[in-house]
Amino acid sequence: MPGSPRRTAVTVAVALLAATAPLTVTAAAAPLGPPARPAAAAPADGLDLSKSRAQWIDRTTLAWDTGTGTAHELLHAPHGGLTVKDGDIDGKAHRLRLTPVDGGLTDAQRAKYPHLKGYAAFTVDPRDRDRIRTALTGQLVATARTADGTLRAATGVQIQGVLDDLYGAAATRAALGPRFAHGRVTLAVWAPTAQNVSLDIGGRTVRMHRDRDSGVWSATGPRSWSGKVYRYVVKVWAPSVREVVTNKVTDPYSTALTTDSERSLAVDLGDPELAPKGWSRLRKPKATPLRDAQIQELHIRDFSVDDRTSDHPGKYLAFTEKNSDGMRHLRRLARSGTSYVHLLPAFDIGTVPERASGQSRPHCDLPSYAPDSEEQQACVTENAAKDAYNWGYDPLHYTVPEGSYASDPDGTRRTVEFRRMVQGLNGSGLRTVMDVVYNHTVASGQADKSVLDKIVPGYYQRLEADGSVATSTCCANTAPENAMMGKLVVDSMVTWAREYKVDGFRFDLMGHHPKANILAVRKALDALTVAKDGVDGKSIILYGEGWNFGEVANDARFVQATQKNMAGTGVATFSDRSRDALRGGGPFDEDPGVQGFASGLYTDPNSSKTNGTPAEQKARLLHYQDLIKVGLAGNLAGFTFTDSAGRTVKGADVDYNGAPAGYAAAPGDALSYADAHDNESLYDALAFKLPATTSTADRARMQVLAMATAALSQGPALSQAGTDLLRSKSLDRNSFDSGDWFNAIHWDCRAGNGFGRGLPPAADNKAKWPYGKPLLASAAALTPACAEINGTSAAYRDLLRIRTTEPEFSLATAGQVQSALSFPLSGTAAETPGVITMKLGDLVIVFNASPEEQRQRVDAVRGAGYALHPLQASGADRKVKSSTYERTSGTFSVPARTVAVFRRG
Repeated sequence: MPGSPRRTAVTVAVALLAATAPLTVTAAAAPLGPPARPAAAAPADGLDLSKSRAQWIDRTTLAWDTGTGTAHELLHAPHGGLTVKDGDIDGKAHRLRLTPVDGGLTDAQRAKYPHLKGYAAFTVDPRDRDRIRTALTGQLVATARTADGTLRAATGVQIQGVLDDLYGAAATRAALGPRFAHGRVTLAVWAPTAQNVSLDIGGRTVRMHRDRDSGVWSATGPRSWSGKVYRYVVKVWAPSVREVVTNKVTDPYSTALTTDSERSLAVDLGDPELAPKGWSRLRKPKATPLRDAQIQELHIRDFSVDDRTSDHPGKYLAFTEKNSDGMRHLRRLARSGTSYVHLLPAFDIGTVPERASGQSRPHCDLPSYAPDSEEQQACVTENAAKDAYNWGYDPLHYTVPEGSYASDPDGTRRTVEFRRMVQGLNGSGLRTVMDVVYNHTVASGQADKSVLDKIVPGYYQRLEADGSVATSTCCANTAPENAMMGKLVVDSMVTWAREYKVDGFRFDLMGHHPKANILAVRKALDALTVAKDGVDGKSIILYGEGWNFGEVANDARFVQATQKNMAGTGVATFSDRSRDALRGGGPFDEDPGVQGFASGLYTDPNSSKTNGTPAEQKARLLHYQDLIKVGLAGNLAGFTFTDSAGRTVKGADVDYNGAPAGYAAAPGDALSYADAHDNESLYDALAFKLPATTSTADRARMQVLAMATAALSQGPALSQAGTDLLRSKSLDRNSFDSGDWFNAIHWDCRAGNGFGRGLPPAADNKAKWPYGKPLLASAAALTPACAEINGTSAAYRDLLRIRTTEPEFSLATAGQVQSALSFPLSGTAAETPGVITMKLGDLVIVFNASPEEQRQRVDAVRGAGYALHPLQASGADRKVKSSTYERTSGTFSVPARTVAVFRRG
């Protein structure tokens, strides 16, 4: 019972024993009352030191989901060695007294750690608090005993919170990594739990000094340190292996690296020798506001590896070649209104050998196999772990360019050539967006490619309730909610902006970041000025994946940077609403034949029974049209319109798989897209979904329609590079490690579009092989000719010109969108399944996804003078030129599978 004399006596005994601390004792022999009961009496899962179920959240408080025991304490073993033996703790340890807190955590603590709100709280005895910093450098075990001294629970301890409380204020102000001033070089690393840190530099070992307030270790040396290789030698307790280890580890704030990231290099990014000619005078294209951004998403290797006109295939320098097919195409897109090239990860990754000599190539004669063969994927997969290809979502060092894209990965060529790439893109009229992946690392613990977790074990990675590393992102999750991981994100992005003149950033899995972290990035970038930093930080755009899943879902640990939470912040999130409505179904459907607006649902049904009866298809199609209407209006939550059922609704009232379709507060909050690197390319999705007998000419028209629906929406739009050329990855839904064979972009239409290069790799695609094999066997009929490939691109570019030259597509506020944009036939008897008619200021846009010509009578414009937009009337698409308008009736006639834009004269 809580007030029993027995409990009081034991508590006093524990307090008297601990009062003699620091005291080294054998924990199992400590006089904690009567002899312990037999080990069998203790629950097996309650005495597990391989788990860390207790969480030390600040200097005074331990949170633990234990409901057992009357006496609690923290054991600290500087050299480790604590184990469970015969039902008790064995090993030498110091002790910190813990006192239960009535009522548990405070309201403020629950608000900061909502996932711990049900935990019991214990306070560290004030007499022991002067030993907290020392305790944090060794093994920690929380114990709970009954009144008779029986050990009922014992677990390791998570320490992220207490580290932030003790060191965060000073450490977040510290300059980390290499610094150069007054002819001296300083190297600094945050390692507050390390027992010792020394510096290996240029073949010498140098002692480092520890700052007590910040936990930062630093060493300063002569100018001759510049350019030298170095690593930190960190002696630290590692919970993952439950021992004190000595790690030789590269600098997480590295600015340069040797080949394969084996050593850091002390490099000053401000060194004039690293600046390409004209770098300081670089003139960028005029900044495009985020709400108007038209973005091409591009992988560096995909861009040029198959381009026979490039002298630097697969490299940064391919973007400096003005006369290559790839750069000519990018310039055509830029002249048509594309404003940004979004580069898939270009920071240092851990999954590609950086030297060509270390990269393997498929040994098979890939072109010799049949278009529906399994042989290509088997050969590529066998080679994948050692080849030159990966998307790059495997961060090793966040702030150094990837070496495999450089002409020489050893040293600073990667820095110079990355900068030349930015110059080349800027000179072609395109700003540069960088894909950043701060939500996870390629490895953790004591793994070879672990960096952060070898320096401050258990801090930079997000931990589950039992102390294991969370992996919901795919890999070892990081914890940007922790002060120093959050600082690393901000510091790294400022470096990319200032030192590499990157114009925008796309956050991978941004919903795994706190909203506060993303806003801190925005604030830091906004502070950059041309006069002080050489860049205008306020012109840098930010967007990301605001998906809501994993251990952080529904704001479980913090307010996430998700779609709904980022509304109104000026940071955009990808909108999956219109994407799914255009394509049909979702990216993880068992049957890839589920159709949507742009793939023939109801109007041109395929053979898949998953689509349902004609009545079910019609109902779903009309709902998809409502989702697309919300998307065309910028996914605004408050946009009011008449839905297909005739009801007056707001964007937030339209259902998307149980969530509001509209979530944005202003144009620019939601980014529209029909395809990206994830999931099947648009051409491949349509290959699955359109009827098998659909001609390549009609497939090309549906491709333009889907791309246009994204591009002509309010707010930014993104398209995967090559989609305007009908790019295929031979039905691969996840080509992250599928090699050049499945991923390369074919700029020359004579090389085809990539369709029919064999069945896609089995690991992520085998379940869909029965659907894909008949399509690939018909590759000759489904591979578009040059006329279709080039015609698709030209038609898309005409629509891009309209999007970027007509001011109605660039509305700045939700109120302006509400006033200018409407769907006059929505919810009326005249609404046609497969057709969306949108009125936007002086424009009327008809999206006809049906296989027949459609007449759309809009009474509201009867008598007004409209004509096909001049850019389409004189453009590349012959079919759209047959679109007509009857003034007397207000009727727009648009050919099958066509987007037509009419302008009032």
